Amino acid sequence: MTEKVVVIYSGGMDSFTVLNRAVRDNKEVYALSFDYGQRHVKELEYAANVCKELGIEHKVIDITSINQLLAGSSLTDEIDIPEGHYAEESMKSTVVPNRNMILLSLAVGYAVSKGAGQVYYGAHSGDHAIYPDCRPEFVMKMNDVCKIANYEPVEIYSPYLTVSKIDILTDGLEMGLDYSKTWTCYNGREKACGKCGACQERLEAFAKNNATDPLEYE
Repeated sequence: MTEKVVVIYSGGMDSFTVLNRAVRDNKEVYALSFDYGQRHVKELEYAANVCKELGIEHKVIDITSINQLLAGSSLTDEIDIPEGHYAEESMKSTVVPNRNMILLSLAVGYAVSKGAGQVYYGAHSGDHAIYPDCRPEFVMKMNDVCKIANYEPVEIYSPYLTVSKIDILTDGLEMGLDYSKTWTCYNGREKACGKCGACQERLEAFAKNNATDPLEYE
């Protein structure tokens, strides 16, 4: 019997790779995306298109009301998106308070309702410096809680937790994935800016893989 899993799917290149990894692992995939008022909501359009193409059940949940509580992030407030690499202190303005704990909790609840034993989550080592809720210690603690929070234990599975975006892209390219079907830029304009941390890390990953990013940049 095929194992059911929930994949937190933003529409970005990391979660796109995770989604396809779950498909390649012969899982019965339920994709879950969140509209939390992010400036780059364009990524959800990409997510919907991919799930339709793959024939995967896809839910987009509107949780924008939580922004009444979660102020101070440049991804959701009227604060300029910083330019530069994730290693720079300025990128901390892109942290949305407690975002991933909230999203994982909702995904685990969905997994229980679907009878799924795992939630796939695309955290990776490149996020560790800026985002506390992408670090291994956070994922391990969440995993412990999610195994006892319901009658049915659910595992938080992060296949790329200890590797970089470069390695994620390597795996995706080996799977033959088309990254023109993903959106990464924190600015939700017609073309990617090429200057924000998300764009810079993406471009670096393609360069390190001797590959060309299929997205158009300003």
